[in-house]
Amino acid sequence: MAKHTRQSSQEAADAIQGTGSIPRVSQNTGSFKAVDQGTGSIPRVGQSTLASLPMVDPGAQQALRRTGTPVISFKNVTKIYPAQPKKAALDDITLDIYPGEFVFLVGHSGSGKSTFIRLLNRELVATRGRLLVAGEDLTAMRRWRIPYLRRNIGCVFQDFKLLPNKTAFENVAFALEVIGKSRHVVRTQTPEALRLVGLESKMDKKPDQLSGGEQQRVSIARAVVNRPPLLICDEPTGNLDPQTSLGIMRLLERINRNGTTVVMATHDKEMVNSMRRRVIALDNGRIVRDEDQGVYGLDD
Repeated sequence: MAKHTRQSSQEAADAIQGTGSIPRVSQNTGSFKAVDQGTGSIPRVGQSTLASLPMVDPGAQQALRRTGTPVISFKNVTKIYPAQPKKAALDDITLDIYPGEFVFLVGHSGSGKSTFIRLLNRELVATRGRLLVAGEDLTAMRRWRIPYLRRNIGCVFQDFKLLPNKTAFENVAFALEVIGKSRHVVRTQTPEALRLVGLESKMDKKPDQLSGGEQQRVSIARAVVNRPPLLICDEPTGNLDPQTSLGIMRLLERINRNGTTVVMATHDKEMVNSMRRRVIALDNGRIVRDEDQGVYGLDD
């Protein structure tokens, strides 16, 4: 049993290496400052506060677009899985994502969204082309460098990747402990992150005592607890009710406003249409649309 626990913890640690980070992506990205700039700390956010958070004017976001060095750069990237050698999961993708952008990645199932996301954190390696993330060439990266890359990236997964034998507090704290944060930092930043996603009353609950939506919010808290400069989200609101989804999206938007680049794969048509950010649409592994202030724009 102890051996199994150690193995589970190591697997979680490997995953969590992509959930938060100390270093900045580059001087051009800006830093993730406290969400509440007036108090210098992450605010305690309740449901009423969430409902009143202002959405960013998409026009103002445009001023941040496409300046400086890209934080993500695909250069003729193709990914082919051995099981389907005649069908590329991604086919000759070329695009740049710049510091401070909030990008929605949309497309039907099988369009290439998951492959796109998995390439970004070096879970997969491109078959052809070059992919640069945070100035690192992922197509040429040695394996020992991967954990350092992932410390620049926060990730929110569909399957949560929570440790079942740890409480919500311990799951979020583990993301800080695994990168060597002090006890003081763990004790202060962990409850702040859980308050940020509205789970201050569930800190002592284990995953099997939480709903699916609550487990997803623990995952989000873990992803942002160390204020990463790049946040990659794979359907972060997929298991949440509409009101909670709205609150989470507005929080992610505020994080984005403070310099964090956000790339989000989603099927949430209403959210994409209401936020009007950059939209990249994939179909059969190719980019079919890339537009500023875009809409979901896919047939149901």
